[in-house]
Amino acid sequence: MGGRILPIATSQDSAGIHFPPPFLYALGFGAGLLLNREWPWTLGTHAPLLGWLLIAMGVAFAGTAIVTFARVGTAIIPNRPATQVVGVGPYRLSRNPMYVGLTSVYLGLVALTGVVWPLLFLPLVLWVLVAAVINREERYLAQKFGAQYEAYRLRVRRWL
Repeated sequence: MGGRILPIATSQDSAGIHFPPPFLYALGFGAGLLLNREWPWTLGTHAPLLGWLLIAMGVAFAGTAIVTFARVGTAIIPNRPATQVVGVGPYRLSRNPMYVGLTSVYLGLVALTGVVWPLLFLPLVLWVLVAAVINREERYLAQKFGAQYEAYRLRVRRWL
């Protein structure tokens, strides 16, 4: 990409997501920590080794996905135009490796802190992610790339 600044797309050529999807994970985890301040609920122990392992795996998976998008020159941010269907790197395993990585980081933070509340918020975070982000992204990609995206969608699972 060489430092180019890409213009923000119109809603006609993007998935139309106007907030950073990682915000959903931060919101869910933060809400859990706030509840824990008022009503402490822990796992009784924490698992730092497991936590750091999940965080490292999540950062590696999401980071590889970001680098893959950058290398092929398509938009990383979902309010910009996609230039192609990417089926290499982590996109051979998941249609959403960035979100899989963020989920792994979230679970790693739960293991590190030992706090239960954020774990209970994770299904809600994932539901909102699918409803407000992934479904819109998939509709956009299907409309823009047609049969090429449909073949990819049938070949690669949404998660893992």
